[in-house]
Amino acid sequence: MIHVIGAGPAGCVLALLLARRGHEVHLHERRGDPRSTTPEAGRSINLALAARGMRALESAGVMQALESGLVRMPGRQLHLSDGSQSFNPYGQNPGEINYSISRAELTRRLVERAGNEPGIHLHFRRRCLGLAPSGAPLLVDEESGREIELAGQRVVAADGAGSALRKDLAARGHIQVREDLLDHTYKELTIPARAGGSALAVREALHIWPRHGYMLIALPNADHTFTATLFMPHQGPVSFEMLAAPGAAHAFFQREFPDALAVMPDFDREFALHREGLLGTVRCSAWNHGEELLLIGDAAHAIVPFHGQGMNCALEDCVALDALLGDGRPAPFARLSALRRPDGDAIADMSLENYVEMRDAVIDPRHQQHRRLELELERRFPGHFIPRYAMVMFHAQIPYSVVRQRARIQQGILDELTDRHAGAESDLARSLVGERLTRLDRVSG
Repeated sequence: MIHVIGAGPAGCVLALLLARRGHEVHLHERRGDPRSTTPEAGRSINLALAARGMRALESAGVMQALESGLVRMPGRQLHLSDGSQSFNPYGQNPGEINYSISRAELTRRLVERAGNEPGIHLHFRRRCLGLAPSGAPLLVDEESGREIELAGQRVVAADGAGSALRKDLAARGHIQVREDLLDHTYKELTIPARAGGSALAVREALHIWPRHGYMLIALPNADHTFTATLFMPHQGPVSFEMLAAPGAAHAFFQREFPDALAVMPDFDREFALHREGLLGTVRCSAWNHGEELLLIGDAAHAIVPFHGQGMNCALEDCVALDALLGDGRPAPFARLSALRRPDGDAIADMSLENYVEMRDAVIDPRHQQHRRLELELERRFPGHFIPRYAMVMFHAQIPYSVVRQRARIQQGILDELTDRHAGAESDLARSLVGERLTRLDRVSG
C-alpha cells in the first residue's frame, strides 16, 4: 500500500502508474472533489504541456482523454510596445509544439480517471498537518475532525510548493531546504471568448507583451477564452504596489497593453479581486526521509513558471519513481532523490533565466541574431547543436542537467561566432561545434 498526498496532476498520474503496477494507492487531497466543486478563480497559471509531460501522461494511459482540452501552441505571438505583432515559432522541426491546458480542467479529468481505476482510493477534504510527534505523516479529515497517522506506511508527498511535510522534515533537521522567493509576483486575468471564436486574432500561440522588467502573457483555452497573467515586481516604481491606487491599473494597461485591455471587459473587477500570487524556487538537500517518505514535484523542487516545466518536471518524477519501484532493487526513494535532484536544480536555474528572455531578451537585437544563428546551426549540425529551448521542451530523453551543460557550451559558440562575425556555414562554426559538442544519438521527443 502506498499513500499519495496531493491529488493534483502529479499525485493523480503517480497513483495511476502505481495502480497499474498492482499497488493499492490511497490518494489524499485537502481540497474538495474537483468533479463536483468549482475551482478558485485567479489563482492558477495555465499549464504548458510539453514532451516530458505528454510522455508521462501516455504512460499513465490518460493522454487520449485529455486531447479535447488541449490547444496547440507552435510559437509565441509577440505584442510589441509600438503596437506591432510578430509570430516566433518555437522550433523548426515537425512536432515542436507545446499545448495549453487549464490546470483546473486537467486536474478534474485526471481525478475522474483515477476514480475509475481499480486499486485507487480517493479521499477529499483531508489536509496534511505535517509530521506527528512519532515522525509519521499526519492528516486530518476536515469533515469529521478525525486525525489519521500514517505510521509504518510508504508515503509520497505531492502536496505542492507549500508542502507541510517538507517544512516539518526541514524543521526536524532531516533535510536542508532553501526557498528563494522572487521579488516579482503575478496576477491572473481573463480574456473572454467572442461570438464565433477567440478575441485575439491568433488563437494557437503563447501571447507575450514583453516590456523590459515586466510582462503580460496569455495562454489559450479550449473554450476560446485566454488566461492572461501579469508578471511584475511586487514593489518599486513599476509594480503591483504602484497599481494599487484607484484607477492606476486601468491607466497602466491603457498605456502599456491597450490591445489586451480592449478585450478584457471585466478587467477592473478582476484586477481588484484577484490576489497576487507568489513566485519562488525550492531546493532540498534530499527528497526522501528513508524509504517511508518521499517528496516529488513542487514539494521537492518548486520552480518559477517561465519555462513551462513545473508540471512537466513533476510528471517526469512520477515516471522515474514508477520505474524504480518496479525494478526490484532496494531503496527506490533514495535512488529517486539521487537521480532527479541534479535535474531539478538544472530546470530551476533555466526557468529563472527564461523569465529574462521572455520579458526582455526576445526584443533585444543580439538575442534575435543568436536565435537565427542557432536555428541555422541546428539545420547544419543535426544531433550536435540543438537550441536550449528545444532540448527542454521537445526532447524528453535529454535530462535537464545535460540540457543545462550543453546550453552553456552552445551559448559560448553563439557568442564567439557573433563577436567574430562568422555564420553557421563558416569553418569556425564547423570547428567549434565539432570540438565542443558530442553527438546525441537520439534527438526525438
